[in-house]
Parts: sequence; structure tokens; C-alpha cells
Amino acid sequence: MPAMNMIQALNSALDVMLARDPKVLIFGQDVGYFGGVFRVTDGLQSKYGRTRCFDAPISENGLVGTAIGMGAYGLRPVVEIQFADYIYPAYDQLVSEAAKLRYRSAGQFSAPLTVRTPYGGGIFGGQTHSQSPESLFTHIAGLKTVIPSNPHDAKGLLIAAIEDDDPVLFLEPKRLYNGPFEGWRDRPSSPWAGHPMAETPMGHYSVPLGEAAVVQGGAAVTVLAYGTMVHVALAAAHHAGIDAEVIDLRTLVPLDLETITLSVKKTGRCVIVHEAPLTSGYGAELAALVQEHCFYHLEAPIRRVAGWDTPYPHALEWDYFPGPERIAEALRAVVEGEGV
Repeated sequence: MPAMNMIQALNSALDVMLARDPKVLIFGQDVGYFGGVFRVTDGLQSKYGRTRCFDAPISENGLVGTAIGMGAYGLRPVVEIQFADYIYPAYDQLVSEAAKLRYRSAGQFSAPLTVRTPYGGGIFGGQTHSQSPESLFTHIAGLKTVIPSNPHDAKGLLIAAIEDDDPVLFLEPKRLYNGPFEGWRDRPSSPWAGHPMAETPMGHYSVPLGEAAVVQGGAAVTVLAYGTMVHVALAAAHHAGIDAEVIDLRTLVPLDLETITLSVKKTGRCVIVHEAPLTSGYGAELAALVQEHCFYHLEAPIRRVAGWDTPYPHALEWDYFPGPERIAEALRAVVEGEGV
């Protein structure tokens, strides 16, 4: 299999689906001739033409609203929102229209659209190019939320999202586009650290939505993470010398609760990691579910390690992120029983 970084893997997924299904089309800001601000759609317009991959006005509300109509008509649109920070004008369309269409129409119509958008920090993009808004969407019934952590899964999950008959929000960790920890001063240990390429099949394959991956087995503590934080969690476990079982959630909705509960019941401990602010972050939902399903197996309090409850700090973003040291501290605390 060829080696790809995440940008190449996502491009390959879009290429495969454009060739495979004439109902698939791509549109958004700068996705056509320019190939996308991060080059994910590079070359697709020249290959498939301006009716299959085209630029659209700066109107996120209009982009998603148009895609909903296309989906109801029978197409499978893939919309790119240039940064997740720009998605808020389209929030009402996603929440009130796309997520509700199947139920509102009693199954007569659906909204098989995929909304791709880069999210998270790591490129010094500042407050309006670095947010992690996933929890705002996981609360919405009828909307699926997907976050890959490596090139192989990115391609397979994107294909599964495009083939899904309901709306999917596909959040792409921009910090991983060219390989994890690109530019990070410490370059912590990780399966992909220093190796931005990963073996990724060229043709069609899918990674099912709703299936987590155990990326590292362990017996001392379960770590739940997604996106960039999967790699940081692996680095933290290595840094702390703790036998941690690290689970990559891959999809937040639908959530693979079975894999989570089996792991926590085995280890008796749980640490949850995400880049978004702590308060009302997706980790709170995970902690509640672990508490409900694994209470009698827990040997220590559940710990969350997340971004700070502050506006995104441009100049201090590397201090904002949960790093290996902060995660390692939480791992040691639950394993050693501190605070019990």
C-alpha cells in the first residue's frame, strides 16, 4: 500500500467517491481551482469538471442549506467549511433542517450530506481559526460527528460518511494534516511522530461509523481520546511509564460504548482527553456514561484533561493544549489513587 499523509488520504477518499458515484459532488470556498486552503481537494476539479467540484460564495448558511436541498433531491454533496470556526452561521441549517429532515418527513426525505471542516489548533491560527466545537454538534439528535486521528482511518471514515444516508459532520484535525506534532518543540513519542505518512489503500474501503479502535492495549488505566489527542495520550503513557489502554473513539456520534465499557471494567480507571475547553466539553458526556455503566468497577475517580476555559490563546497555544506532561500527571493520579 502507498504511504499517505492525512491530506493525501482525504483527497484519495474524495477522488474514489467522485469516480464511484455520479451523485457525489464537492463545493465550498476555494475548493475548486485552488484545491482548498489545505489542498485537500487539489486536482479534483481538473479531473472531474466544474459541475462536480466547484467554488461557492462565502456564505456558510447558504452552503449547507443548498447541500440539504441537493441531498433531498438525491445527490450526495460534500461541503467544505474552510475552518470549523466559520461553521456557526450554518448551525441553524445543520440543527433545524439537516438533522431533522428524515424525522420531519416521516422518512420520505433524507439529508445525505457530509460537511468537512478543519478544526483545532496547532498552526498558530489564532482565536478564529483554532476552535474545537465538537460538543456543540454531538448534542444534536440526527447528526453524526466523526473525527479521525490518522490517514488510514481518515480515508475510510470519510468514505463511510459520504455513503451514509444521514448528515455527517467530519472534523479534520488540522494539526495532523501533515503528520502529528508537526512543529512541536518536543516531538513526543507516537506511532506517527516524525512519520507523517501511513500505509493507506488506494481504492475503495470504509471504516464503519460507530466503531472505536483500541490503538494500544493496557491494564492499568483506560484513556479515551480522539483526533490529535490520541497521539498525545500515547506519548503521555510512554512518558509516564504507565500501562495504559488508549482508545481512539473515531466517531463521537454514534459512540462505541461497548468498547469503552469493556476496557474500563477491565482497568478500573479512566482518563478522558480532549483539546476543547473542559466545561461542557464532550469529555463530560463520556464521564457520565462511564459512571453510569462502570460505577462498580471503578477504583479511582474519572479524570478529564482538556483545554482551559478561556478564549483560545494565540500566543500561548502550546500551553493551552493538553500535553504529555499534564496527561501523564492525570494518569499517575488515577493509578496511584490520589484523591480517592
